[in-house]
Amino acid sequence: MTLELIQGDITTLQVDAIVNAANSSLLGGGGVDGCIHRAAGPQLLAECRTLGGCPTGEAKLTGGYDLPCKYVIHTVGPVWHGGSHSERELLTACYRNSLALAKEKDCKTVAFPLISAGVYHYPKEEALEVAMTSIRRFAGANMTVYLVAYDAATFHLGQQVLARLDQE
Repeated sequence: MTLELIQGDITTLQVDAIVNAANSSLLGGGGVDGCIHRAAGPQLLAECRTLGGCPTGEAKLTGGYDLPCKYVIHTVGPVWHGGSHSERELLTACYRNSLALAKEKDCKTVAFPLISAGVYHYPKEEALEVAMTSIRRFAGANMTVYLVAYDAATFHLGQQVLARLDQE
């Protein structure tokens, strides 16, 4: 398994699957969710309507449609409520369940945004730590996983977290 931290737009990556930090309706929203829906086209929303939503921590798979990937894995991260409402466990489950779907579809390359760290207010440093630790624990041996930071500040913070985890 290879974990790579990159900065960029997840909707432009040519990978087997991208992960969408979705809301529980799976019908699109703000942030990366809205960007993915816009880039994928109306077929993504049509397929999402057939899925019946998704509980926090779980993941569901759709086609990639107009995106340069085969699949979109939709996962619903936890809203941050101070850290005492199972947020870490739920966020870990997002990565674990998303990677399990990727393995089922024999994906060799998967790209994740930083789940829950936007409008759900999960502290970025802790979200990065959970993401990196979970990806290393649950990704398949022959899988390359990209953790995609949208902005430079998150990318630089991610480099610091990755360096610290590598020293532990």
